[in-house]
Amino acid sequence: MKAQLSNKLRVQHILDAIAEVELYVAGITEEQFINNSEKRFATIKQIEIIGEACTKITTDIKEYHNEIPWHQIIGFRHLSIHEYHNVSMHIVWDIAVNNLPALKQQMQELLREL
Repeated sequence: MKAQLSNKLRVQHILDAIAEVELYVAGITEEQFINNSEKRFATIKQIEIIGEACTKITTDIKEYHNEIPWHQIIGFRHLSIHEYHNVSMHIVWDIAVNNLPALKQQMQELLREL
């Protein structure tokens, strides 16, 4: 039987994935991002890791921290894996540059609590 990873470790995985995305999008434009398949797919993969880690965070943490958009994060993970042909690169860019910075702050605060 596999050991359950702790909430603290899952949050650290999320922060690590966000740090990777920050590297991928640093100093480039949306157009450059969309035209670079390595950056696009690496970013999507890290967002999928974030979504998967969020699925494993315990329900009590998710309920207590309902300001974090758990459902949307997990929903995008499902979309990118199961409906990959419907993923808009403009949305991926928007997540990377507009949503992940706020999530990073929320996860840093959560990590301090754990």
